[in-house]
Amino acid sequence: MAIADYQLVEGWKHVLALSNVKPGHNVTVLTSGNTHPQTLSTAIQAIAAMGAIANRLELPPVNGHLSLSRDPIAYLGTTALSGNRAAVAALKESDLVLDLMLLLFSPEQLEILKSGTKILLVVEPPEILMRMLPSLEDRDRVKAAAAKLEKAKLMHVTSQAGTDLQLPLGQYPVICEYGFVDEPGRWDHWPSGFQFTWPREGGAQGRVVLDKGDILIPQKSYLRDQIEMIVENGYVTQINGGVEAELLRDYMEFFDEPEAYAFSHVGWGVQKRARWSAMALYDREATIGEDARAFAGNFMFSLGPNTEVGGDRSTKCHIDIPVRGCTIKLDGEPVVLEGKLVE
Repeated sequence: MAIADYQLVEGWKHVLALSNVKPGHNVTVLTSGNTHPQTLSTAIQAIAAMGAIANRLELPPVNGHLSLSRDPIAYLGTTALSGNRAAVAALKESDLVLDLMLLLFSPEQLEILKSGTKILLVVEPPEILMRMLPSLEDRDRVKAAAAKLEKAKLMHVTSQAGTDLQLPLGQYPVICEYGFVDEPGRWDHWPSGFQFTWPREGGAQGRVVLDKGDILIPQKSYLRDQIEMIVENGYVTQINGGVEAELLRDYMEFFDEPEAYAFSHVGWGVQKRARWSAMALYDREATIGEDARAFAGNFMFSLGPNTEVGGDRSTKCHIDIPVRGCTIKLDGEPVVLEGKLVE
């Protein structure tokens, strides 16, 4: 069902209030050709209703001729801010940037955040936004899980499908995503509900078995057969299986980057309003698959860059893989048992 404009305006006002937007604050809405028109129009209305100053910055799409997909995360090259000092300066002067185009993994984004400007990514369809409207309870749940992750030295992931993966931790910080930006220089994504970190460089070891129903993003596909990944010294060194493994290998080979096979962020979902099945109800270009990333009890890992936390592994290929049915232990203590959260 569609969302009425007044409902989305109220949703925006709720999120802006959680993000500490005050009268007189400068809020810049960053848009591009694929920005959802209802999300944009209601954001402008909500900003004005909060007594804040609304600006809109429209930037052209990039990388379309280089990517294999129209998904905005399918090719992490330069962004529309690359070399655009005027746009960067305007965003740094803003109290809050609403990113309705998607700027992940960009040095310019990190520069903007370091200035104290907050950035909130909002690119999912309105009905997904409203179903997963963030709350203080979401923040508490994510931060409680993150506190366990911050203390851990080892994440051990197993599954009945055959996964047995050792992930030493502690080199990189833990990132929380709970759907709003309540601190200066914070980035977040509405909707969300998970926490993650990066394993120590060269430390990931073992075997991942992706089973039927597990998800590849940006392919946004549910697997119909198993894929086995052999992980050695922080890299996926083998991708074994049938035609779906061949498809994944061919996709990754397109980028011709060894670092594309490096283990990137690892964590688990805690958002109980996110659904594993929701992605099947949408056209692939309508969503970036946030339900899949956040649904409670998943093991979500990725391959590719680590620049988001100050690393130097910049790759154009980035793959997120939400996995069901795993047991996740931190220093021997389970936080997820066979795909169910340990409350």
